[in-house]
Parts: sequence; C-alpha cells; structure tokens
Amino acid sequence: MSIAAPKLPARVLAGIAIACLAAVGFALAAQHGFGVKPCPWCVLQRGVFLLIAAVAGLGWLLSANKPARGIALLGVLALALAGIAAAVFQHQVAAQMESCVMTFADRTLTALNLEELLPSVFMVTASCAEAAAYRLLGLPYEIWSGLLYGAIALASLVALKRG
Repeated sequence: MSIAAPKLPARVLAGIAIACLAAVGFALAAQHGFGVKPCPWCVLQRGVFLLIAAVAGLGWLLSANKPARGIALLGVLALALAGIAAAVFQHQVAAQMESCVMTFADRTLTALNLEELLPSVFMVTASCAEAAAYRLLGLPYEIWSGLLYGAIALASLVALKRG
C-alpha cells in the first residue's frame, strides 16, 4: 500500500470541512451585512453544514486510520443527504407556507435551544415565505445550499470508493 492512498480521502474531508465553514460564513455575511433574514429551515441547514464540517474535520484529523476515515466519510454522506432533504423541503413546501412554526426545523431548533446558545448564528428572523424571496444570482438560497450538499455527497462517495 502506498502512502498516497489516504491522501485523496483526507483532502476531500479537509475540503468539505472548509467548504461547509465557508457556506456558513457566507450565510452569516449575507444576514448581518446585507439583511438576508433566515427562516427556521435556513438556520437548520446552517446546523447541518456545521455538523458536516465537524465530522469531516475529525475524519481529516484521523485520516491515517482507514476505518475512522471511512466512518467519517459515511457520516458526511448521511448528513449531506439530510441537508439535501432539508433544502428540497424548504424549496418545495416551506417556501409556500406563511409560517414555519411547529415544522420539523422549528421544533428541532427549539429543542436544541440553539437560538439562546448562539443567537448571532442560529436566531430565526424571518418566516419561510419571507425567506423564499431572497435570491443569489437569480436562485433561492436553498437551491445553492442543496447544490453544495449534492457536491459534498458526490465528493464523499468518490473518496469512499478511492479510499
């Protein structure tokens, strides 16, 4: 076995962690710098990106251990699929709702008390209908989020196959 074998999966994990942190940073810049108000589904997706970053970062740190690396890639894949589901639900269902109160996203954020723990990141300030009006280059933010989740899922699959 060559030393180069674990390099691709390790690089993929590092890249995924960085991409997820950049996505959350971008969302926070849009919110705090440009007045883009997040709904519960937007904030839930931030949490999923942060979870992916944590799992990918841990996998990268443990990348010399093949089983740990594989488990991290599987965790990233599962979380990316959950993120895709959240983005699709937000776009297809929640964006048509005037209120997101008592949806899965709202109940999850409330149960985890994230708004109280870190309001600058997890504070919900818009309804789903309000958040649906925000666009970046003509596309709703949840579409961009879903595309990134898809790229993360694809990258983790490639790394699993190669690593």
